[in-house]
Amino acid sequence: MDRELLRQALTKFFAGLALTALLTFVPAGTLRYPGGLLLMAVLFVPMFVAGLVMMKRAPELLRRRLNAKEEQLVQKGVIALSGLMFVACFVLGGLSFRLSWLTLPWGVQLAAAAMFLVGYALFGEVLRENEYLSRTVEVQEGQKLVDTGLYGLVRHPMYFATVLMFWAMPLVLGSLASFAVMIPYPFLLVQRIRNEEQVLEEGLEGYAAYKEKVRWRLIPYVW
Repeated sequence: MDRELLRQALTKFFAGLALTALLTFVPAGTLRYPGGLLLMAVLFVPMFVAGLVMMKRAPELLRRRLNAKEEQLVQKGVIALSGLMFVACFVLGGLSFRLSWLTLPWGVQLAAAAMFLVGYALFGEVLRENEYLSRTVEVQEGQKLVDTGLYGLVRHPMYFATVLMFWAMPLVLGSLASFAVMIPYPFLLVQRIRNEEQVLEEGLEGYAAYKEKVRWRLIPYVW
């Protein structure tokens, strides 16, 4: 096992866990925030398990995803806005619980947790299908076109999975205010996808024909 990769992965995992906990429970004013605890569980337990699996079966993919740095200016903007939405979602979730403001029933929160896990499962399947999957927009050396499985349904199944997860998170927190912040997320992806497809069409053999074969970019029969 690569000890340096393990150290790097654990450092980022616990840093993310600590930051998310601060953003959620400080605004809530308590650790006894059921929605916050539920989201921490469905977010970080599968993440830890997935990291262990990738460490064993696909260490290079894990290394690329940990060390990726976006170079495209358009993509940097999309990532920055997504990060702001992420922060606002957790802070508003905590405040909504603390102030009993526009909160949702526990049954809705549980259903949203199930939806979040479905998104996680789809994300994991995309990672399994595409060994070249990166956090940045790029064409890697030796990269081959993947057009089967989920890629036979939509051209960007990873982004579809993130839409499910980003929309589910505020509902797990039980906050309509948080959900309102997350509603525009798919529209951010439109710009990212258009830029990414331009890069792929220029650098990945067969991508232009793949676009003709698979019409839908993000959501089947919608766009």
